[in-house]
Amino acid sequence: MVEQIGAMIEEGPEDWQIVQQMNGVGRMELGGRWKFDSEGKVEVRLVWEDTGVAVTSGLDWHVANTKDDGTWGAVLENIPAGGLYRLETRLRVAEIPAGEWSARGDMRHFLGVGDLWVIAGQSNSAGYGRGPYEDPAELGVHLFRNSERWALATHPMNESTDTQHAVNREAANPGHSPYLQFGRLLKRDLGYPVGLVQTSLGGSPLRRWNPGEPEDSDLFENMVRCVEKVGGKVRGILWYQGESDAGTDADATSYAERFAQAVGAWREALKDTKLPVLTVQLNRVFRPEDDAEADRYWSQVREAQRQVPKQVPVVAVVPTLDLPLSDLIHISPAGNMLLGERLARAALGMVYGRGIAWKAPDLVAVRSKNGRVELEFVNVESRMDSIDVQANAFRIEDEGGQVPVTEVIYPQDNRVELVLGRGLQGKATVHGAYGMAPATAPADMERFLPMLGFAGVDIACDC
Repeated sequence: MVEQIGAMIEEGPEDWQIVQQMNGVGRMELGGRWKFDSEGKVEVRLVWEDTGVAVTSGLDWHVANTKDDGTWGAVLENIPAGGLYRLETRLRVAEIPAGEWSARGDMRHFLGVGDLWVIAGQSNSAGYGRGPYEDPAELGVHLFRNSERWALATHPMNESTDTQHAVNREAANPGHSPYLQFGRLLKRDLGYPVGLVQTSLGGSPLRRWNPGEPEDSDLFENMVRCVEKVGGKVRGILWYQGESDAGTDADATSYAERFAQAVGAWREALKDTKLPVLTVQLNRVFRPEDDAEADRYWSQVREAQRQVPKQVPVVAVVPTLDLPLSDLIHISPAGNMLLGERLARAALGMVYGRGIAWKAPDLVAVRSKNGRVELEFVNVESRMDSIDVQANAFRIEDEGGQVPVTEVIYPQDNRVELVLGRGLQGKATVHGAYGMAPATAPADMERFLPMLGFAGVDIACDC
């Protein structure tokens, strides 16, 4: 083995790493060993990767702290959000005082200071989209992999081999996910890099992410460990989960409460009481046989996903009911590209304060009158309509059972009217985008953004 001389980096950022910015600046702690035949001084600096020019005068060559045991340490402060940067070291020795001829030390390449986002949830979050796609890697969108190594973000984002996290090792080969598109659009708007931290696991139920439940919350603990590995601070969490909780009445009916509990636990563990959480409402699933109970459970989970952002601050939800699938349950690459865009717009609007219309149409009022039920929506930029005029994504139930909906009418921009086959009997409720595989959901036609699915909303009598 060749003996190493010069300054060696053993602690600090690695190639491709993104450091979380705080108030527009980042910080890097460095350390390692040095060795030479004569006494020397370890010096460090941060330069632009493409030009080799110091990022700022304060980040040009300065002397690190050295100890008699051959170790050294340094801290780089006030690094501007941006990149990509290169970290350089050198060993200036007495015999060669000119810096440019000093012994070259270790370097770290393609570093950035920006925002880190954690990816959590089950298979649609892990990324199981199949089929061809054009979603190329982009400098400034980097990924902390299960190998605990930073890299340029590419698909697929989960490893089975070389993983350091057996708890979220995928048994199947993941495919395409929405998050490269998310990171790319966010980075282009913000003007600084975005780092992604993948912690998802296909098929995982909510209880494995929620330490408030009696079951082993191993995925929660793994997520926290991953955040610690990347510096202990992140900008937010991207959450797509719920399919595994749409299988029983107990899981579906308690989902809102348990998910709100999980969000509180994440914020406490990551020491950020307002940590943003961007959630995704369930898409469709196709099964060969009818299953009335499963239809109800899936609708209940969608309703819970709609309600939590109204109850818990700094939580957003985006729709998926119009996105194509590549199999019976996983969103296709084409759908993932749209989902990544919706998540990016949600982040830019809710987290970064951009004045953009990112919220999906959402039901706010239901009234019955003259044999019809009128639905009123908010977050409609143009008008509500359906690309399929025959589609009926609504279901009404009362004390007499299911009420036939004979026609769906779009009379005003933010209203939908349901013509009923009979009068309502007693207490009545309405569902929108009901079941595992609902009909085409009405959308805001200006943005082609479907409404959020809803379930069990009481119908008020406007008599």
